[in-house]
Amino acid sequence: MNNKQDTFVLYLGDQMAELPLLSWKRMFGGYGMYSEGYFFAIMFDDRLYFKTDSTTEAAFREHGMQAFRPRPDQRLRHYFEVPPDVVEDRDRLCQWARAAIDVARSRR
Repeated sequence: MNNKQDTFVLYLGDQMAELPLLSWKRMFGGYGMYSEGYFFAIMFDDRLYFKTDSTTEAAFREHGMQAFRPRPDQRLRHYFEVPPDVVEDRDRLCQWARAAIDVARSRR
C-alpha cells in the first residue's frame, strides 16, 4: 500500500477496528469492506459509502449525502456516502457501520 487511497483505507480500518473480522479488498477502483464476511461498505476516491435500506438511508439524506456514483452514468442506490464528520468520529462511525452490516446481513 503506498498511495493516498491506501492510506485512507488503513485509516478507516483503524477507525472501525472494533468491528468483528473487519477486512477489505480491492474492487471498483477502490476497496470493498467486510465484517464477518458481510459486504457493507465501499471506499472509493477518498470517500466511504455504507450499504443502506429504506430505514437507514434517511440519516444519510438528512446530512445531504448522495448515492455512490462510480461513473456519471452509473449509480448504486443502496450505497450512500458517509458524512465526513461521522468518518472522523470513531464511535459514530462504528454505530453507522453496524447498521450497514445489519442491512448487508438481512439481504444475504
